[in-house]
Amino acid sequence: MAKIALFGATGTIGALVLREALGRGHQVTAVVRDPAKLTDSEAEVVRGDVLDPHSVAEVAAGRDVIVSAIGPGSGDPGVVVTAAKSLIGGVCTLDPDTPRPRVITVGGAGSLRTPGGPLVWDAAGVPEPVRAVMHAHGEALDFLRTVPVEEVRWSCLSPAAQIGPGARTGTYRLALDDLVVDEDGRSHISAEDYAVALVDEIERDAHPGKRFTIGY
Repeated sequence: MAKIALFGATGTIGALVLREALGRGHQVTAVVRDPAKLTDSEAEVVRGDVLDPHSVAEVAAGRDVIVSAIGPGSGDPGVVVTAAKSLIGGVCTLDPDTPRPRVITVGGAGSLRTPGGPLVWDAAGVPEPVRAVMHAHGEALDFLRTVPVEEVRWSCLSPAAQIGPGARTGTYRLALDDLVVDEDGRSHISAEDYAVALVDEIERDAHPGKRFTIGY
């Protein structure tokens, strides 16, 4: 089983990833700024800050995989970019002669291509605050793509255009940079199945150095 450090374990996606990984028997360390907010978990809980490379390095040592489910919430979208750079920077300070943990991040759907060709964030009617978050995720992805996989083995999982609470079916379809849509032209996934796919990636390491996406 993998030794996983999870940033963002108290968020919507992070909490589901935590539950899914624990349910499969993985050894999960939840990294939070305030451990008092996560007192009822079976996971080890430690204090840490994804925006601080030194904190990332302390947590990363001895782990197999680092997962970041950090999002901006109602704050500055730029935190997504800062977190991506901090994760890579922290991991890169570890001894290069020992195996470095893989990095898996929760991405955004904005930079995915729609069936018609345009990117999701170029669609009419996208509210500007939402578009700003989409572009922040896109900038974070652009940064990750500059990181050689030989230096840090990273992956980024973008959700479908619509994601929210629902059922855990364990069934989904994957793509790389194209939005996954169903036969009705709808792109959607439950947050529960997104967590399934992310933990599947932890176990399979199927997309090193790539962004991939999910949908029904």
